[in-house]
Amino acid sequence: MKRIAILGGTGFVGRALCERLARHMPETAVVVPTRRAQHGATLRALPTVELRVADVHDDAALADVLRGCDAVVHLVAVLHGSAATFERVHVELPRRLAAACAAVGVRRAVHVSALGIGEPGDDPSAMPSDYLRSKSAGEALLRAAPLELSVLRPSVIFGAEDRFLNLFASLQRLAPVMPLAGGEARLQPVWVDDVAEAIVRCLRRRECIGQVYECAGPEVHTLADLVRLAGRWAGHPRPVLPLPAALGRLQARVLECLPGEPLMSRDNLRSLEVPNVASGRLPDLRSLGIEAASLREVAPGYLARRNGRAFLDTLRAARH
Repeated sequence: MKRIAILGGTGFVGRALCERLARHMPETAVVVPTRRAQHGATLRALPTVELRVADVHDDAALADVLRGCDAVVHLVAVLHGSAATFERVHVELPRRLAAACAAVGVRRAVHVSALGIGEPGDDPSAMPSDYLRSKSAGEALLRAAPLELSVLRPSVIFGAEDRFLNLFASLQRLAPVMPLAGGEARLQPVWVDDVAEAIVRCLRRRECIGQVYECAGPEVHTLADLVRLAGRWAGHPRPVLPLPAALGRLQARVLECLPGEPLMSRDNLRSLEVPNVASGRLPDLRSLGIEAASLREVAPGYLARRNGRAFLDTLRAARH
């Protein structure tokens, strides 16, 4: 492949993917569209990445980004928003992408979906949240398009720049106790580098066309366990106070009213009703030759750097 477009390339997974492509496929140019050039500032140091200021929700701009590409990776997703926002990002954008690929002749595509949306072909309306319904509908739409498509379904993704464990670690540095809704939800966190490697292998292997892969780590945790681990590894553990369902919904509703992106929404809580774990009925990372890293192997290292004393210890070790 001489040229690949990555939609969502300036995001958490996108940055990891661009770095991996630059190392392992240095002969391949990578086109990353972004609405604001400053969003891709960290990618400018990668010699194979071309940042393109473009709005992928505009049909003409999207077609222009894809023109001349051998493949496209679709990573664009949101966790919070109204039903209309989820529809625009998770359903309308895949529909635009399929049409743009047909218009400019791009056949090969990798789509990053999500665990918990049921089996391929399931009715999206059966999902309990706007997020899951829209992710399911968007995946189904791309699977029905005339594309050579590979689909990855990750659980919650962790890594040094994540907004998941880092968020809970930050909150525990400030709060004396952690009131938590949905604490019994089950998740199977997967390392961002493993997801990026899975995308690269799908791009390079034609036998991955038509496949749906579940991307999950080796361990299943409850959300409450993950919050406790984040606090412990960051050096400031706090008691976790599970909230009953009604109080959890009230908390989420209040958080939705605060300025900025909410820490938790009612739609997030509805999503947590579905276990975010591998079903075992679809190929997984091992099918791609990847032995998934454990959360316990990776997360303590980057969360410890959030603790001042641990950070100083790291500097002292480096000097010696």
